[in-house]
Amino acid sequence: MEESVVLVVIANDLPPAVRGRMKLWFVEPRANVFVSGVKDSVAKKVVEYLYKHCPPESGLMVFRQISKAPGYEIYGVGDTKRRVTQFSGLQLVIEKEIQFHNIL
Repeated sequence: MEESVVLVVIANDLPPAVRGRMKLWFVEPRANVFVSGVKDSVAKKVVEYLYKHCPPESGLMVFRQISKAPGYEIYGVGDTKRRVTQFSGLQLVIEKEIQFHNIL
């Protein structure tokens, strides 16, 4: 039996047809934030659908639960207003850049 995974989609702005379709299977706790528990094969199809039907202006960030460490993968389309970086093999999201100045 296929395992269910959590899929979280955060967008700047989705095309109306895509947003309507997402509302069929996902909970939308905030505008353009979608959360669902779906089978892994369905999660992959959703990610493919989003890549195919969302222009770069959509600014998508998709978090998909996976069974190996660290437990998630992050995908992005367009300008998400956040940056994904790799640190010691982990994908991390940078909320905002902080400038450190030498105080001494």
